[in-house]
Amino acid sequence: MPDPTPRILTVAITGASGSIFPKHLLDALERDERVGAINLILSDSGLRVMAEELGVSGRNEVVAKLLGRAANKIQQQNNNDIGANVASGSYATDAMIVLPCSMGTLARIANGMAIHLIERAADVCLKERRPLVLCVRETPFNRIHLRNMTLAAEAGATIFPIIPAFYFHPASTDEIAREFTNRVLAHVGLPQPGAYKWKME
Repeated sequence: MPDPTPRILTVAITGASGSIFPKHLLDALERDERVGAINLILSDSGLRVMAEELGVSGRNEVVAKLLGRAANKIQQQNNNDIGANVASGSYATDAMIVLPCSMGTLARIANGMAIHLIERAADVCLKERRPLVLCVRETPFNRIHLRNMTLAAEAGATIFPIIPAFYFHPASTDEIAREFTNRVLAHVGLPQPGAYKWKME
């Protein structure tokens, strides 16, 4: 039988391109009855990219603007607050998703440099053996990026690059972003009912 305990997730948004992806991720998590709470951490760079790409600004209003409605499950955490709940291994989270994950954030996570709450929360996931999904966004990768991805993967993280799929014939960028986030959520045990499933002809 499925576990009826509400899931607790941490979502971090950092300063890489692709703000449309966390928009759809948060929307799906808000709607998912299996999810009880979402701890959201926004970096300053992440906020700036969202303002550039989506025209969304204002730290206190960003979630409502992204979703187009008030959020019931999302609790924003200050990226400078290393005393927040997700900074402690005694606070049980089911998974952490960094979407998008900048190369700077990847480097700090991979090398154990927990300067801000995002890296500390990721470090906690690694030390407690909890799922950590890093949706990296950069192209092309240099050797430093590749080494850091290897280090993070060896420590227990899943490297989940933002690479969109086209085999389901998406009609819009929203469909592309929604299907990618469906894949991410399936990876942490939250498969979505509207996700595309490959069928042999």
